[in-house]
Order: sequence, then C-alpha cells, then structure tokens
Amino acid sequence: MTDHLTDFARSTAPADVVRRQYLASAAGDLDALRATLAPDVEWTEMAGFPLAGTYRTPEGVTANVMEQLGKAWDGWAAHDDTYVVDGENVVVLARYTAANKATGKAIAVRVAHHFVVRGGLIVRFEQFVDTAKVRDAMAP
Repeated sequence: MTDHLTDFARSTAPADVVRRQYLASAAGDLDALRATLAPDVEWTEMAGFPLAGTYRTPEGVTANVMEQLGKAWDGWAAHDDTYVVDGENVVVLARYTAANKATGKAIAVRVAHHFVVRGGLIVRFEQFVDTAKVRDAMAP
C-alpha cells in the first residue's frame, strides 16, 4: 500500500507543488519553501505592494519576501482557498491575514496568485492583491 503523504511530498503535479509551497510558508519552513522553487524562479510581488518587484533564485525570494513579511507583520498567512489548474498554470484564490507590527492594524484581504510549474518546480509567480488595504494597515 502506498503512503498518500509520501506521494504528495514527491508529486510533481503543479497543484501539489503549489500546495507544498503554501504549507511550507504557513509552517515558516523556508528550506521546504525554497525546495518548491526553480533555481531561476521569477517571483513578482504586485506594483503598489510594500515588497513590489521581481525576485530571482529561491534564496532571493525568501530573503526579500517571506523574511521581510515576518519582520513587518505578526501572523502573516496566505490562506489558499481555491485552485484553478490549466496544465502548468495554477491560479490560487486566497486571503492574506496579518497584523502590522508598527500600527497594530489587521488585514484580511483577498488575493490571487498565478504560478507556473515546470518539472515539479515553481518557475514563475505573480501576485494580484488589493494593495491599498495593505498600505492602509501600515499607515499610522
């Protein structure tokens, strides 16, 4: 009998790779998160978002995005609600929840993420989010 969790951990199916990325992020396991990213990954945070820009390499993504979110926000979490899969494209409808450390203001905003997964690794990511709500939570 095959262990379902072992299958999931090794699966190269695009939705499984993306789900492992969210689980690693939620657990704060940056090594596991980096393991889902291709060496030449292009990770784009939306214009207007506090970390706007495109980051490359797994280390560049975690240092410039996840670690920075952890410094500025308490309990930052991306809740992956709905997956839409079309070949190597995975669109996830999700929510961000957190409280800004400087202001104490909480956010609960809808977000869409577009991933491209090839060979069992995320090669591209693009974020779509209501940046005004995030900035409002950061304003004194």
